[in-house]
Amino acid sequence: MPTYEALPRFTADLDRLTPEQRRTFRRVVTHAFVPDLRTGRFRAGLRIKRVRCAPGVYELTWSGGGRATWSYGTERIRGAQHIVWRRIGGHDIFTGP
Repeated sequence: MPTYEALPRFTADLDRLTPEQRRTFRRVVTHAFVPDLRTGRFRAGLRIKRVRCAPGVYELTWSGGGRATWSYGTERIRGAQHIVWRRIGGHDIFTGP
C-alpha cells in the first residue's frame, strides 16, 4: 500500500471542494489510482501526465473536470511508493502546481 502526505495547499484546496467532489476524488484514488500505482501502469481514463512547467509533478484528471497534482516523495516504508499530493480542484490549480 503506498503512503502519502498532503501539502498545506492541497488541504486548503480540498476544503474548498464540495462533499461530492471530495467523495469522487477518494473513489478515484481508492479504486483506480492506488491499484494502478501498484502495477506501475496507469489506465488511460486517469489521464496521468507530467506538468510541463513543474519538473517531477504529475497531473491526475478524472471525469467531471476534477484534477489533482502530485509527485513522488521519498519512500517511507520499504517497497511502498510515497505520494505527495500538491493541489486539487479545477484548471486553476496549475498556478503553483
